Amino acid sequence: MIDNSDPRTDGRGYGIGAAAFRAPPLEPALYVVATPIGNLRDVTIRALETLAGADIVAAEDTRVTRILLDRYAIARKPVAYHDHNAEAAGPRLIQALKTGKSVALVSDAGTPLVSDPGYRLVEQALAAGVRVIPIPGASAVLSALVATGLPTDAFLFAGFPPVKDGARRSRFEALAATPATLVFYESPHRLAESLAALAEALGPERPAGVAREMTKTFEEVRRGTLRHLADHYAAAGEPKGEIVIVVAPPPPATFAATDIDALLASLVAEMPASRAAAEAARMTGRPKGDLYKRLLELKGGSA
Repeated sequence: MIDNSDPRTDGRGYGIGAAAFRAPPLEPALYVVATPIGNLRDVTIRALETLAGADIVAAEDTRVTRILLDRYAIARKPVAYHDHNAEAAGPRLIQALKTGKSVALVSDAGTPLVSDPGYRLVEQALAAGVRVIPIPGASAVLSALVATGLPTDAFLFAGFPPVKDGARRSRFEALAATPATLVFYESPHRLAESLAALAEALGPERPAGVAREMTKTFEEVRRGTLRHLADHYAAAGEPKGEIVIVVAPPPPATFAATDIDALLASLVAEMPASRAAAEAARMTGRPKGDLYKRLLELKGGSA
């Protein structure tokens, strides 16, 4: 017997524990919905409302998404949208959007578009004049970044490194001087090789961290230098689970006084003194005020 007082019975509700809730109406749009990266309790209320209220739930793997929907009593039947069917499934979803339907896009874990095919659908939706609404949530990138304790003021998510050794090394060398913390995803069976290549390209003493199985039962965060981490995983064997590598930015370059004078002279020839001092501070790690004072001395006291 159907309980008509339960909001979940009409397919537009969700449940948390014994409590039942009705999802509010959704405007026609493509909703990019972040889902938990491991622990299903990390889902947001807004994500549940969106999944329950959407006309269509498009999933990277319908079996994975079904686990989340069942956990929260959401009676939606997801449709597949992934790398192998995007060419055919994408236009069907865009047509549904253009006829006034709401579509919720989810990946297996985390936010769609981050290392998954969702960006194609977003591009097509925007080209068709469809509104795209992000529903934020759990993030492996941010979880690993904060858990490793490395600088967070500037960071670069660099995705998965290339599989082939030569291309991987070239990629790391190109990123070596980036003035930001670097974040990579990596497969367990390539972790030790990538850490060794990072140590060679960025320097063995660069601080780093490896975050494994974030938010899951066997979550692990290991910190150390790139050399230490490369040696550890080479000896320990292939780990299990999903991996995030976090690498600290390069240390400030050390400059001799004559080098700094030359740098200031070259910069001030192209920009105002204050800006030149700021740029020199970024490049050398020295206080902007000291560099500005030195620049004035070099210019004879005039700005």
